[in-house]
Amino acid sequence: MSNLDNINPPSISKELGRLHPINQTKDYLLKLLADIGFEEVHGPEIETEEFNFDMLNIKKSHPARQMHDTFYTESKKNVLRTHTSPVQIRSMLESKPPIAFTSAGKVYRKDDDATHLPMFHQVEGIYVDENVTFANLKDLIHQILHEVFGNNVEIRFRPSYFPFTEPSAEVDILSESGKWLEILGCGVVNPVVLENCNIDSNKYSGLAFGLGVERIAMLKYGVNDIREFYKSNLDFITQFK
Repeated sequence: MSNLDNINPPSISKELGRLHPINQTKDYLLKLLADIGFEEVHGPEIETEEFNFDMLNIKKSHPARQMHDTFYTESKKNVLRTHTSPVQIRSMLESKPPIAFTSAGKVYRKDDDATHLPMFHQVEGIYVDENVTFANLKDLIHQILHEVFGNNVEIRFRPSYFPFTEPSAEVDILSESGKWLEILGCGVVNPVVLENCNIDSNKYSGLAFGLGVERIAMLKYGVNDIREFYKSNLDFITQFK
């Protein structure tokens, strides 16, 4: 017997992989909304102008429809979706109230700086039923943000404008440095959008909201530059468990 027969080979440590922090944040938000009662729905990333804009009451004159804001395909007939709202529109056309849908995924806009990327992730939600009011919306937003950032987080609503909601608001949270930071947009679903989906706006009303996943992750993990998430820097990525 050779002396080599008694030698055990060195063990090889196997480090398990983990989800990217953006996927971790997205999955966390989806589970939170599922626990509240929202059903996740899915749709295409390449959209028609009809579903990305028209059905959401975004007029042809709106700046968001211009080439400097939106990625159009070569034929100019389709776009890379600028939000996940078209997914909800498609689902609403196939459903009857009451409905509670959430959609998540990549969206595309022509932005690129420390807090914006041309590709980022959104989680959106819509709830339609009889007698849904802005008070219901505020209660839901407080519930979500208290779960994500803790019960002591300070929240404020600011009047805003979105073509697909009326009234509309942007929501800020107070950071540890004492600065108000925008965290999401929301509002009561515009009756035009309901009618576009064959829902009687005299009987039903709804609420809608949209969360930027990268923005949530930046605040949750204390990251100052959104581009750090996509540099393939393992020392940076592996710190998130």
